[in-house]
Amino acid sequence: MRTSLRLALYQPDIPQNAGTMLRACACLGITAAIIEPAGFPVSDRHFRRSGMDYLDAVTIERHMSWRAFQEWRSAARTPVGGPRLILLTTKGATRYTEVAYRPDDILMVGRESAGVPDDVHGAADLRVVIPVAPSLRSLNVAVSAAMVMGEALRQTGFA
Repeated sequence: MRTSLRLALYQPDIPQNAGTMLRACACLGITAAIIEPAGFPVSDRHFRRSGMDYLDAVTIERHMSWRAFQEWRSAARTPVGGPRLILLTTKGATRYTEVAYRPDDILMVGRESAGVPDDVHGAADLRVVIPVAPSLRSLNVAVSAAMVMGEALRQTGFA
């Protein structure tokens, strides 16, 4: 079971969350992309412990920088389009449930500590938000990624 949907982790800085998201990708057949630099060594024991043996079952594409990721994304475009970059952000304008997802979308989460910089925010084709109670800021990044991956798979067909 494999989908062309991707989850991109922009410079992840908490290994346990990254491991959890990669484990979800493995279970759901979603390719993961890690945009470096990460805030921890990818071989870090916490990272491996969170992902457990599931890390051997996930396809992980590594991009050494935001620029390298953008070059890869540009090369993936065709005359009829290419994968959209959908950023999960508390500054999103669209609820994640109001998007018509496509099978080749790239869902991106930012750093747990700081999100993404303005240029990355500006490069997104869509910026989606998960509404939370007014007095609270946000959900854990791994929980957010799982919610949006689930909705995208629900819409595009989960094998």
